[in-house]
Amino acid sequence: MKNRLRIAAVLLLLAGVLAGCSGKNENTEAGMQALRDLDYDAAAICFDSAEEAGENARLIARGRGILSMGRTDYEAAVDYFTAALQGSNGQLEPIDYDLNYYLAAAQTKLGDYVAAESCYDAILALDEQEDACFLRGNVRIASGRFEEARQDYDRVIAMDPDNYGRIIEIYNELSAFGYREAGLEYLQAVLDRGKDKLTDLEKGKIHYYMGDYSNAALSLEAARSVSADPESYLYLGQSYEAMGEYNYASNVYENFLSQVEGNAVIYNQLGLCYMKMGNYEGALTSFGEGMKLGDAAMAQSLSFNEAVTYEYLGRYHEAALLMENYLKTYPDDAVAQREYIFLETRE
Repeated sequence: MKNRLRIAAVLLLLAGVLAGCSGKNENTEAGMQALRDLDYDAAAICFDSAEEAGENARLIARGRGILSMGRTDYEAAVDYFTAALQGSNGQLEPIDYDLNYYLAAAQTKLGDYVAAESCYDAILALDEQEDACFLRGNVRIASGRFEEARQDYDRVIAMDPDNYGRIIEIYNELSAFGYREAGLEYLQAVLDRGKDKLTDLEKGKIHYYMGDYSNAALSLEAARSVSADPESYLYLGQSYEAMGEYNYASNVYENFLSQVEGNAVIYNQLGLCYMKMGNYEGALTSFGEGMKLGDAAMAQSLSFNEAVTYEYLGRYHEAALLMENYLKTYPDDAVAQREYIFLETRE
């Protein structure tokens, strides 16, 4: 259950913290760039060099904590983030909020929801931050404390009632932990409260998550007619996929890619659509084109999907090699671990 918590979208990188020290923490900055490039070995070398050069100890510990999370060593990450917090001079700084978010994320990965909640409590005691309240709700729902989680979610919505993206995130969290009906109530409330205020894209997304794919498609067709927003094409295509209209869905994705230069999310979804159609060569091409774009946020999905496509093509040796490399970067992916064991038996 703990792996289903969607933390990554709200973790704060605070680029300004490092930028403000530009020229003084070159090795630390290089380490952070290596992390963004998913080059963990290079990042570790940079942080060692930063320590030798006497650079900012809190930033080094922060970087090593993020590196440890990338390597799925969450206990070490907790130690590094705790050390960074303890290095405070007693004056509250932006990095202190940032470190609490990261510390809570690592604790959540370890299933230590009580400790994670304490981090969010500490943030909220100092500043009414929407992200902290939302994430505390997620920790509470993961702990099976539905009513307390709902209190946090209600509080989040009261802070920004027109943040429909956040309301959809709340729906996703509730749905993931078995409370879909409660999540649907939040989505229906958006429609009841101000349907006329919603854009066609917003209406389409809400209808999509409610499972009303026909109305979702109507709104999203209208949305894409006035703008080449990738989300309108993505959700439109997914709505048609949900209705079993894979040919039309693939045309939607292809139409977008013919107009806009590269989008890793759309390439990934087109590849998945092709797989449902049994067009594995087309899927392989789509995943490959997406990987060429170097989108770090999509690298994991694209890499995994590429390996699985080789499996469907019966090219088990290549699939096994790709899955082995994938697990070097994402070692805590239990699904990939099972796939790799299976592929080893088929080589």
